[in-house]
This record gives sequence, C-alpha cells and structure tokens, in this order.
Amino acid sequence: MIDLECLAYSVGHADDGICLLVRLGIYQVLLDCGITNISLLINKIKQQLPIDIVLCSHAHSDHAQGLLALHKTFPNLPIYASETTTKLLPLNWPELAISEVPDFCQPLPWHSPVELLSGLTVELFPAGHLPGATAFLLTYTGKNRTYKLLYTGDFFLSNSRLVEGLPLGDLRGLKPDVLIVEGSYGTARYPHRRQLENNLAERVYQAIISGTSVILPTPPLGLGQELLMLLRSHHYFTGRDLDIWVESKVARGCDLYLELLSQFPTTVQNFAQHQPLFWDEKVKPRVLRRSPGKLPSTEKPYILIADRDTDLSQYIMNQDHHFIVLLPEVPGKTSQELHFAYTETYLLTAHCDGLGTTQLIHNLRPQHIIFVHGCPDYLADLTNLEELHNRYKIHSPANGTLVELPIGEKFIVPTLPETNYEGELNELDAGVIVSLPQSITSDNRWSTFADTGIVEVRWQGEELVLRGISQRELLSHTGDRFISPELDCCGNCLYYRGQRCVNPVSALYGFKVTIDGYCPMFESF
Repeated sequence: MIDLECLAYSVGHADDGICLLVRLGIYQVLLDCGITNISLLINKIKQQLPIDIVLCSHAHSDHAQGLLALHKTFPNLPIYASETTTKLLPLNWPELAISEVPDFCQPLPWHSPVELLSGLTVELFPAGHLPGATAFLLTYTGKNRTYKLLYTGDFFLSNSRLVEGLPLGDLRGLKPDVLIVEGSYGTARYPHRRQLENNLAERVYQAIISGTSVILPTPPLGLGQELLMLLRSHHYFTGRDLDIWVESKVARGCDLYLELLSQFPTTVQNFAQHQPLFWDEKVKPRVLRRSPGKLPSTEKPYILIADRDTDLSQYIMNQDHHFIVLLPEVPGKTSQELHFAYTETYLLTAHCDGLGTTQLIHNLRPQHIIFVHGCPDYLADLTNLEELHNRYKIHSPANGTLVELPIGEKFIVPTLPETNYEGELNELDAGVIVSLPQSITSDNRWSTFADTGIVEVRWQGEELVLRGISQRELLSHTGDRFISPELDCCGNCLYYRGQRCVNPVSALYGFKVTIDGYCPMFESF
C-alpha cells in the first residue's frame, strides 16, 4: 500500500477554489477548503474518508470559504492555521458580524514543529502573498521511514507593502518527498513588484492631475489594503489634497488589519507610529469610509477603493465628471467589460511568476511535484518545462483525481504533449511574413492572442517575442498619456460616456471611440 496519496477535490482551475485531501500513512489531512458547495466532501467523509485534521493556508475565499460549513457539519474536526489567518477568516462570511463567526480555527506558531497526532508533525513558514499566509511542512513517521510533504498555498517571494515575501533560505534543502505548489502565473515572467507598484501609482497620479476620478474595485482582503498603503505612502500622493474613499467590505478588512498590527513587518509598524495606517481625515491624502447612500462629491477628482461586487454605475452614470475604472489583471483570466465606463487593467503581482516558482522547486528538490491553482494552460506550461520534468515526477491533476505518490521508485520520464511549433519566415519588400501551423489555433489561448489580429513584436535578448493586442488595449492605445483638459477631443466631450459617444447628432453616436478622437459636434463641459 502506498503511504502518500492526494485526492484533489478542487484544484483551483478557473473560478474553482482549492480543496485537497492528502493521506500520509494512517492519517487524512485536508489542505484548504475554498469551495462553496461542500456536499461532495461531506458525503465522502461520512461514507469512507474520515478526516483527521484541516490546515488552512490563508484567509482568501478560494482557500477558506467552505470552512465554516465544514465546522458546522463536523464541529469536533480540528482546524488549524497561523494566528493572523484565524483572525482574518471572518471576512469570508460578510453576511455575519465578525463577533457572530465562531472561533473554530486554532492558531499554530511559526517555525516550530508541532506534533498534532502521534507521528505527524506540522511546521509553519510564512508564505508571503497575504498577512498570515502559510506554507505547511508535514512530517509523518511511519514504520519503515519518514515522509515529508510541503504545501505552499499561495506564495510570493517578493515583499509587498504590507507583507514580507516567503523566506526562501528557511526552506532551502528541506528535500520534501512531495511538493504541492501553486502555478497561478505559469511560466510567465513579470517585472518586480515594486516596479509594478510604481507603474500603477503613476497611472493613478496622471488621472488625478487631469481631473479624472479613479475607481479601483478590489476583493475585501489583500489587494484593497495594499492599494491603500501604496496610495498613502507613495511620493506621488504624499501631502496631496486628495480624498480616498473606501467601501464597506474593504473597510472591514482594514479594521481587522489594524487589530493585527503587531503581526506586520517592522516598516509597517514604524509607519503606523507616525500616522494612522488607514483612516485619516487630517493627513493628506485623506482616507475616508464611504457612507451608504452618500456619493463622494465630484467637485474635485477622488479615488474610490470599491468592493469587487459593487454596482459602479451609481458613481458614473449621470455624473458630469470624468472617471476611469482600473481593474486588476489576473493572468489567465479575461477582465470584465463595463459598458458604461472607461476601463483599463493593471497588474500587481501577488504570486510568483515562472522564474520564482522554479527557483523554489530547485531549492527544495522534491521527488514529486503537484501543480494546482491556475488555468490549465498555464499549469501545462509548467509541467512541460524540460528543466522540471527531467528531474522530478510531475502531476497536474483535474478535479476528482487521485494522485498516488510512490516514494523511491525508479523515475520514468512521462511522455508530454508537444507545445513547440515550427514555422517559417519570408522576407518581402513590404515586410516580413511569419507562417505558423494551423494546429496552434487548437490551444485555448489562441482566441485571446488573435482577438484583433494585431500583434506587438519586440526583441528579448536574441529572441523575438510576439504578443497579441486585445480590443481593450486597442481602444485605450492612448492610455499611457492622459489627455489635457484643454484639448478638443472625445475624452473631454460632454457626450463621452463609457467609451461611447452619446450625442444623437454626431456621426459617432452609439459607437465606441478613443479618448483622443474628434468630430465637429464636440461640446466641452
């Protein structure tokens, strides 16, 4: 009988959450419960798969939202997490007051192995990504040998404004038998987090000085608080006469952060000694709670940190004021379209890119790797990396798959699907033609790549990189520079609403228009 197995109830594809059941010898351990419907899990537990303990990596909903229902069904089932995570978990159930959420999750210390069951210990390492996020090292001592399994949850090596990155040196050389690791960003490579923060700050700053208010919809936990800290501390905004409004769900998360200030990095605690971390009506920029039923004044531009599910039209429709909605970009997912507002996307990484993921793997040197959390195409890119599948036993299970994890057996390199495509180059007088095989269109990502039929090409070292241009980018090609309020153009026209012309006497009426477009029917505010 194989001592290590992983049953993937939900592996985090698309909008799925994470819920993994691992067996280490005689014990069953549930890693996260980020699913909304736990009926299948409950039936399995009642029928044949009793769970011994539950470990929650962090408080984001896709890892934790099913825990309360699980606790109510099995009130004696032990659930563990870091101390910070136990305090942030109530944000997953906004319909309940925080005091109404039962204190069902038990805290465990950092960097200290704890024997939870006879022969089974767990040790917690900070994972970056979110306050309290944890990588769990499980060690099981069986009759014939000791087994080690490391589960990263969501992890990030870089520091963000409120969270220090995963300390790779603490994990180096652990050599777990099994590594369960997220692959949210696949093999993609992204600029450093601080550069992305500066890019976003500059975008917001340019909007404000041009008289445009900025709306930033966010989830209640993590991104909203990071944005507030960025706007509070960045030199573009320090001392600026500017109001930053915060809607209720994000504000609830801010309040819990303030209760956990001692758990935050020293730099954050030092900042809080000189001025409030979030709520401040005196120091500029001012950070204010948005009262229900009362809209911010449009006499001057403002910033709104909005709840992700709020109706943004209440701020934009019928307002003689310019707005831009900045939506967080999630690699592998398409951002929502807002027909009533001008929108752009921004990237603020909170997970490791391909380079960071492989760096962690090579430092740990596991025998088995299980990739979870990410769109299937991105995870396939990771499993197809030659530097990985020549060294490790790689798995990328679908929902409901049982992965057996034999230890010490001879490793046979699996046959992997081909992902490289050979093409041809033809130089003509008028340009260069790149011909690719028809088979490339069978990849799910082709429709996004070929959305407009326009590509951006750039050199990267000795390699030429092609990137498809989306309709959103095409429409907002002037987005890198905000237009002057004195310019006669669509962006400054009285009849410009949600990227469309609403002037019935204009030839552009009803059409999407770029902000620097113009027609003779232009009327200024």
